[in-house]
This record gives sequence, structure tokens and C-alpha cells, in this order.
Amino acid sequence: MKDIVIFGAPGAGKGTQSDYIVQHYGLTHVSTGDLLRKEIADQTELGLRIKSLMDNGQLVSDDIVIEMIDKAIAADTRGILFDGFPRTVTQAETLDRLLAKYGRELTCMVDLEVPQEELMRRLLERAKIQGRSDDNETTIAHRLEEYRTKTLPVADYYAAQGKKIVIDGLGTVEEIATRVRQSIG
Repeated sequence: MKDIVIFGAPGAGKGTQSDYIVQHYGLTHVSTGDLLRKEIADQTELGLRIKSLMDNGQLVSDDIVIEMIDKAIAADTRGILFDGFPRTVTQAETLDRLLAKYGRELTCMVDLEVPQEELMRRLLERAKIQGRSDDNETTIAHRLEEYRTKTLPVADYYAAQGKKIVIDGLGTVEEIATRVRQSIG
């Protein structure tokens, strides 16, 4: 059983490569955004709490996200690809504890590395295709800076454990997917 974190800056190709990884290894795809939407759609007790927070313009707390991740791990028997979690070192430490609680440990973190200029180009193109006028060079630069300051330390956390796999995120989707498969094994 493999438990993997997909990691990279906005625009690195995490969503695209997640599909390949999930299919190739038969993993459960756990996206925090998807989990939030499912809890709300299922009208669970947790979903009602989440909806109330979101309706009031509040962010969903780490405690709630961790509760959802815990439920996902408890229900899983195939291995998980974590997408969008962890975003902080504290969350990474919590993920390690949650996996250990179920007799598991993280197999690796796949870090898709893409140069800054290419990230900007991809995000501007995606904004144009999706018609997102709120995504411009200024807002994208801010998102990339937030990633560098708040999320990038997670890569160092997993590197210290010997679990960080760096993947060149340039090339065709298939070339990158091949690099990922060869690196994970």
C-alpha cells in the first residue's frame, strides 16, 4: 500500500499528475476541497458545520480538515494520494501521526518542480481559458509568494525524512507521468 503526497506550486501540474498516479497505483484520491464539498453535499454533522463556516465567510479550521483526513485514512484500504494537504509543517506532522495511528506511513512526497516563469505562463493561460478575470499577474504572483513562504517548508520537512522525490515538471504530461512512475517505483 502506498500513501503519497503530491506537491508543487500553483500551476505545477498537480491535478493532471494526480489523475495518472491514482490510476497507475490504484490509489484513493484525497483532495481537501473535494472532501469539504462531499461533507456538505452529504449533509453530515461535519458538513453542516463546514457549510455554516463557509456561509459566514470563515475559513475551515485545521481541526476540521484534519478530522476529514482522519476519516479518509480510516476508510481507506488501497493507499491514498493526498492532494492539497499538507500545506504546512504542522499539518505534515499531523499527517504522520494520523497514518501511524492506522499502522501506516507516508511512502513519499512527489514534488513537481517548475520554474517561476513557466508557472506564471501556465496560470495566466489557465485563467484565460477558464475566463477568470481575478487571476492576473499580480494575484498570481501573490499566490506564488504565499506558496514559497507558507507551503514550501513542507518540502524540507519530507526531505529531512528522505521521502521527498523531486520531479522535473517540464515536458509533456506523459513525459512527466513517466518520470513520476519511475521515481516512485
